[in-house]
Amino acid sequence: MSESELPPDERPVDLYLDLLRLRMSPADYALLLRMVEPVLQAIEEQRVGPIELSLEGADGDSVSQEVRDEASLVVAVAVTGRMDNQIVEIETEEAGPVRVVTDSGTAADPARCREIADFIGERHRQDEELRGIAEVSGLPTDV
Repeated sequence: MSESELPPDERPVDLYLDLLRLRMSPADYALLLRMVEPVLQAIEEQRVGPIELSLEGADGDSVSQEVRDEASLVVAVAVTGRMDNQIVEIETEEAGPVRVVTDSGTAADPARCREIADFIGERHRQDEELRGIAEVSGLPTDV
């Protein structure tokens, strides 16, 4: 469904959330909403700066992978306006398996997935190098 096929006041993310509400258990859907609500509000208000899906605290350990994946997809739909996003698990040498949200075309293209894995690996190496420099310099490394 393209955005032009939606009712005038309907955003793709609203439609996606409606579909999830019908498909998910009420408890999982409520948890998903608590997870994504701060991010969706920041997007709506066009606030800049980092925003994270926080899974720390009491709910963090009990959140299923399905709810985590759907939360990521909700945010992707809100950001891109596309409903064809997918979660792909990409194996990297440096970081192990990493779950990534991408469009369906990229998800189906092994070469593009390899490029993403290479980028993630390079970013991991840079992060570790910077963490080492910070540690030797006596700076905090948990940022």
